[in-house]
Amino acid sequence: MSEKDNAGQLNLRKIAIPAFGPSLLFGLGEGAILPVIALSSRSLGASVAAAALIVTLLGIGSLLCNIPASLLTAKYGERRAIIVAAALSMTAMVCCAEAPNIWVFSAGILMIGAASAVFNLARQSYLTEAVPVQFRARAMSTLGGVMRIGVFAGPFAGALAIGMLGLSGAYWVGAAAVLAAGAVAWTLPDLVHTVAERTGPAAARPAGVRSLLVSHRRVLLTVGLGVLLVSAVRASRQAVIPLWAEHLGLDAATTSLVYGLSGAIDMLVFYPAGKVMDRKGRTWVAVPSMSLMGVALLLMPLTVGVGSLLLVSLLIGFGNGIGSGMIMTLGADYSPSRGRAQFLGIWRFLSDVGSSGGPALLAGLTAIAALAVGIAATGVLGMVAAAALWYWIPRNAPDAGSAAQRQIRP
Repeated sequence: MSEKDNAGQLNLRKIAIPAFGPSLLFGLGEGAILPVIALSSRSLGASVAAAALIVTLLGIGSLLCNIPASLLTAKYGERRAIIVAAALSMTAMVCCAEAPNIWVFSAGILMIGAASAVFNLARQSYLTEAVPVQFRARAMSTLGGVMRIGVFAGPFAGALAIGMLGLSGAYWVGAAAVLAAGAVAWTLPDLVHTVAERTGPAAARPAGVRSLLVSHRRVLLTVGLGVLLVSAVRASRQAVIPLWAEHLGLDAATTSLVYGLSGAIDMLVFYPAGKVMDRKGRTWVAVPSMSLMGVALLLMPLTVGVGSLLLVSLLIGFGNGIGSGMIMTLGADYSPSRGRAQFLGIWRFLSDVGSSGGPALLAGLTAIAALAVGIAATGVLGMVAAAALWYWIPRNAPDAGSAAQRQIRP
């Protein structure tokens, strides 16, 4: 291994705990509250439809705040943005735990979504800058993987607290977890600009969102469209498994087991996939990930019992798992050194549009035709996403020379 590779590994190890620890804890906090948001809404007097709408406020808060989050990160730096996001999320969790009415509770959920946007963008921007390009995919895959581990473990921690404190216990677990995330992020080394970046003529002219949209429109309309489709398929899969299990007449315990095993497979393969992306290229993982998910979703309407459903669900989990960090890696690859945070904000906005549109498409097709048609259409989206990524990524291959311009402060 070259000296450059050794230096890259040293940097990655140096920031491992302060960079990945907050993501694990933040994921734990969100995971603790996700299963009980609708139940809390109902306990405060919301109708079933209103409770479902309140759940979507998490995604709406993130969608609306991606661009503002990029401006905040660009102005104050990644480390401060992560700490501010943790503080905002903690405040929102406490508001939800003590909410006297549905309006205060709804505002808290919206704030949690907004804080998530700031946190996720800042951590991605930080690793894009801090980690050498030859280790980028492994770093981003690990980042996505530890977040998923946290979200997976969160409901169990929340369940323990609910047994002692009632529904509010889940939010207190969430508040404690994101507070700990902020405390760990406090130890994160600051990023410092290189001399050229501090003194260059572009330093006085911060990149605007509009100028980035114009200058990077080709990437955003090609690879960005693929990313939007990827997010749509990923978000839809979370509803597909339980809905089809109910269609087959499976009980709640069996459905939970199938969903949990799919999630377990999802969590086990993120690092090897990142290593393949670093060594072979992004398409070696991006295309198989979406192809497997597309095929599995097309097969799901053909399942007839718990055995076949489990096999298809495991295939979905594997396909999604190997794609861990894929969207973040591609965003980092195409992001410019000047205006990186703003570009990543646009990138995450595209991803969130897909995450919102995928389940909406599934619901619409199910209402118009049938659940099987909606699931099959989602599978077709997965195949289209695979084709788009296969076609565009090689033709817009990122320049390794655009790697991080900043380094970890000694």
